[in-house]
Amino acid sequence: MFTRDDLQAIWLTLKLASATTVLLLVLAAPLAWWLSQTRTRWRGAITAVVALPLVLPPTVLGFYLLVALGPHGWGGQLTQALGLGLLPFTFGGLLLGSMLYSLPFAAQPLQHAFEAVGRRPLEAAATLRAGPLDTFFHVVLPLARSGIVQAAVLTFAHTVGEFGVVLMIGGNIPERTRVVSTQIYGHVEALQYTQAHALSAAMLVFSFAVLLALSLVNRRSTRVFG
Repeated sequence: MFTRDDLQAIWLTLKLASATTVLLLVLAAPLAWWLSQTRTRWRGAITAVVALPLVLPPTVLGFYLLVALGPHGWGGQLTQALGLGLLPFTFGGLLLGSMLYSLPFAAQPLQHAFEAVGRRPLEAAATLRAGPLDTFFHVVLPLARSGIVQAAVLTFAHTVGEFGVVLMIGGNIPERTRVVSTQIYGHVEALQYTQAHALSAAMLVFSFAVLLALSLVNRRSTRVFG
């Protein structure tokens, strides 16, 4: 049913989505917590920047990443100075592009979950002399677990379905940067519709499963906190 190249693309896609999800949950959680608590006048502007990938064409983001990480861009000069080489058309570049493009899918559910915690649990923790880190890890995160699950599922699913950003920053190199979306594109270009149908059907089933899982998570959280 699937060719060797298809299986390789599936494996690379799962690897990319897993790494993107883990890293974004770690990095987006402090940002989302700060956005949920801060009253600075820059909150609106920073929120807009975080949400920018939702409305920005992925090819635009991919293009600017390609320029910034290229040999003459500031990012490319930095990575070369650090001995990392150039990131475009590598898995590292693919990972960075995926993290930037999927940022709002991790940050926004986390921010909404943190805001839903409210002030009362924080005040109760303060009366027990809990420090900021203790409060965050032992009070906030357990109460926001449904938002964490939503962020993880959405980030993973969104990364699996990426096309424009990964094509611009990673190209379509077999066993290096070729993921499922670009593999389908390659099958269509080669008029290999049977293989394209197989991968597309797998993506369709996966997308439905993601939406069903989110629905179940939302229903369960509504029952628990409703």
